[in-house]
Amino acid sequence: MTEAAPKVAIVKMYAAREEIYPREVKGWYASWRWVCVWLTQLVFYGLPWLTLNGRQAVLFDLEARKFYIFGVVLWPQDFIYLALLLIICAYSLFLFTAIAGRLWCGYACPQTVYTEIFMWIERKIEGTRSARMRLDKQPMSAEKFFKKSAKHAAWGAVALWTGITFVGYFTPIHKLMGEIASFGLGPWEWFWVLFYGFATYGNAGWMREQVCKYMCPYARFQSSMFDKDTLIITYDKERGDPRGAGSKSGGRANLGDCIDCSMCVQVCPTGIDIRDGLQSDCIGCAACVDACNIVMDKVGSPRGLIRYSTENGMKDKLTVPQIRRRAMRPRVLIYSGILVVILAAFFGSLLTRTPLKVDVIRDRGAMGRELDDGSIENVYRLQIMNTDEAGHRFRIKVSGVDAISLASPDIVELGATASRGVPVQVRVPQGKAQKGSNKIVFEIESMDERHLEVHEKAVFFVPR
Repeated sequence: MTEAAPKVAIVKMYAAREEIYPREVKGWYASWRWVCVWLTQLVFYGLPWLTLNGRQAVLFDLEARKFYIFGVVLWPQDFIYLALLLIICAYSLFLFTAIAGRLWCGYACPQTVYTEIFMWIERKIEGTRSARMRLDKQPMSAEKFFKKSAKHAAWGAVALWTGITFVGYFTPIHKLMGEIASFGLGPWEWFWVLFYGFATYGNAGWMREQVCKYMCPYARFQSSMFDKDTLIITYDKERGDPRGAGSKSGGRANLGDCIDCSMCVQVCPTGIDIRDGLQSDCIGCAACVDACNIVMDKVGSPRGLIRYSTENGMKDKLTVPQIRRRAMRPRVLIYSGILVVILAAFFGSLLTRTPLKVDVIRDRGAMGRELDDGSIENVYRLQIMNTDEAGHRFRIKVSGVDAISLASPDIVELGATASRGVPVQVRVPQGKAQKGSNKIVFEIESMDERHLEVHEKAVFFVPR
């Protein structure tokens, strides 16, 4: 008797994409998704057109190395604020995920937002889910060619405008539009407009759920931030199973509330069946919740067969108030506390920062030199940056050694958000300073705003 040949299992690291045709759904969560779409896009498309003090309100001018964020002007020396902002975003994501799962993914992620916009365009041009499926199965015809061309033209227009807006955050938008109108756009600007536009077109129009499944790392490590009290999209198996079609009076007495209509699958943008349990592909958009609630209303069953709940909530049959109370657990409190501290430090530092920065650079050509009258002279370069929106006149003073004085002009005038290197000659009479290094202090103060001043330490060198 021969042994049976061992079975060979083929494991594919990447599954070929099957076209997903999400059905349109209306409901509470769908409305909130569209609120997020409108809010995020009004901010993104609108901010570059806002002006403040005669300039673009939000502009990241890489060429001039200045970041304008409304009334705040940041320089490369303010990199710490960018680091704090990234930390705030990270902890916010941790906090929201610990409380409500993939809340960001389902409502505010750019991939979700632009996919929602592109699917809306698709429905307006090609029709409902069943109409789109029929259209794709048909051979090429004049009608199909027209609809497909119109859809891709509309997608391309949205994507191109998105690319232009993105570049408008780095090149003044009015200047950018003028260059586009006159075909005078630079090569790098053309590159980023087309690159960002193509990325939007490809991700939201073609790849869609593939980005969430395979490209986004968040789907892979989100489970490490979940626990049994994290809000997730859940299917109530105890209430819904066993599934079956029909009405209660027509032989469904022994069946659950789920009529196996598959509406939850048809509306899912990633094509999963939430009834199989929580999956990494679920983005938490709650489209299945809206769809199931509509079906439950039609068949006369209570809503909430698919709902936001927690693992403990489902197991222990907790009420909504009990689930909310359990949300305030140690992990959430720790994340919240850290986030509050970082936010306080960020805004406190930002609001109290002095719009005057000074760097003292010694002349490396000579440590110190003796003049004809016996006095000692050191040469410095003061890099003065006025980050204020108004110009100022500054007075330079020096102290720390007896009879120390400036041998160069002590008045410097700087325009708004300007930087200037100022050569400064400092002299000390013979015998007034010890040989070697002596600590001195440069004082730079505004002549029109007395509170605007900076003290910078330096070293005065006397040859031995």
